[in-house]
Amino acid sequence: MGYSLSFLPEVEEDAIGAYLWYEEKSQGLGEDLLRIFYAGAAEIARTPNLYPRVYKNFHRKLLKRFPYAVYFFVERKTIIVYGLFHCARNPYLIQEKINNRHS
Repeated sequence: MGYSLSFLPEVEEDAIGAYLWYEEKSQGLGEDLLRIFYAGAAEIARTPNLYPRVYKNFHRKLLKRFPYAVYFFVERKTIIVYGLFHCARNPYLIQEKINNRHS
C-alpha cells in the first residue's frame, strides 16, 4: 500500500529547533536526530496504522534514541505530519499546537 507523505511547514521549524539544540550539546548530534526523524517518517509512510492513535485521529511515532515523537494524520492515501515534539512537553500543549495547525 503506497502512501504519500507530506509535512506541514511548522514541522520544519520543529526539526530545526531540535537540531540546533542537539548540535549545541554535541556536534553531529543534531544531524543524528534529523537522520532518525526522516528515517522514522519513511517508516510511517510504509506502515502508518502500526502507530497508535493518541489524540482524535492523530497517530504518534516515538523516535529511536531521542525523546521526540512525530504526530501525524492519515487521510486516505496521504500521511500529513503535523509536528515533531519533545516527549517531556505537556500533552495538552501538544494537543493545542496540533489543533492550531489543523485549522
